[in-house]
Parts: sequence; C-alpha cells; structure tokens
Amino acid sequence: MFKNYPHSILFTVIAFTCSLFTLNAQKVAVKTNFAYWGAAASPNAGLEFSLGKKTSLELGGGFNLWDFKDNRKAKHWLAQPEFRYWFCERFNGHFLGLHAHGAQFNIGNWDIPVGRLENFKDRRYEGYLYGGGISYGYQWILSPRWNFETSLGGGFARIHYDKYPCAECGTKLDEGKYNYWGVTKAALSLIYFLK
Repeated sequence: MFKNYPHSILFTVIAFTCSLFTLNAQKVAVKTNFAYWGAAASPNAGLEFSLGKKTSLELGGGFNLWDFKDNRKAKHWLAQPEFRYWFCERFNGHFLGLHAHGAQFNIGNWDIPVGRLENFKDRRYEGYLYGGGISYGYQWILSPRWNFETSLGGGFARIHYDKYPCAECGTKLDEGKYNYWGVTKAALSLIYFLK
C-alpha cells in the first residue's frame, strides 16, 4: 500500500508505547474521535493514562486502508501522542496539550474546492509526514465511567510526498517537501474509563 519510507516514525511510536508499561496509572480511558470518523471515514482509537493529579498522556491514532467509490483514495495511518496538563483535575474540565504526529498517506481523486485541498482532484499524493503542535480542550463528566471531550490544536507538519497524475495510474510527476502550519488536531471524543 505504501512505499517503503523511513521507519523511524513507526519505531518512535512503538518505543513510546512500550514505555507505558512502567506507568502506575490510577485511571485508564479508551476513546474514539467522531470528528476523525466523519472527516476521513477512518477507524480510530486512543488510550489515555493518568500520570499525576493534573497530567495525563493520550496515545491516539487511526487508519484507512480501503478505496472509496469512483477510485477515490484516502489511505493512511496516523499516530498522535499528546501530553496534557489539566487546570483543575485530570479528566475533568479545561486542559492544554502538547502533541506529536507521524503518518503515511496515499490520497487522491477528491474534489474538495478549498485552499490546498483542491490539488487532490486531479492528482494523487503518496508520502509521509511528522511534526507537532499544541491544543486546548475540555472534558465533561457524563457518569463515573463515561466522559465527552472536545479539543482543537494547531502546529506544524513536515510533509514529504511523491505526486502522480491520477489516483490509480501514471508515472511519478514530481516529488517534494512541504512545511504545513495550521490545524493539526480536532476531536469530538466519547471516552470510557477502564479503571
């Protein structure tokens, strides 16, 4: 599905995940982001671990491995860990987050007439990205085991890509790098606490 890009992003995500086994979390939550489901039709999940009275660590990600009708593609995987500082107490109220992200993608044949996204109509882009940003969010307690969260973040992504003439065929037209500054995270998440 993807070309063989540097695996340093994947290695970093795996090493980061393995380090969680040393945490003594008092609370662990599993979540899904409805905004990600809607924007990219992508299964996604996250785990959030309590680190202290006012800090937590979220490990989130998602993927899309299929084609859509009319040969539209939005194949990708994304990992996005985030450290959070809570103003009142963890898993309740306002928080600030510091996140990183890494992804691989194969996207094309989408008619989205907005800004940079209009390039996807007649071209296919394949590559990878990495970067980070900051976010603000709020979590509401719904019950002892359920919460709801909204968050929005902005930051940077360094994008490495190969450009092709259509979503299915063709010889590579170009390759390049692009520095993106803008929205890097948006979430409307339902959360369930495991303990």
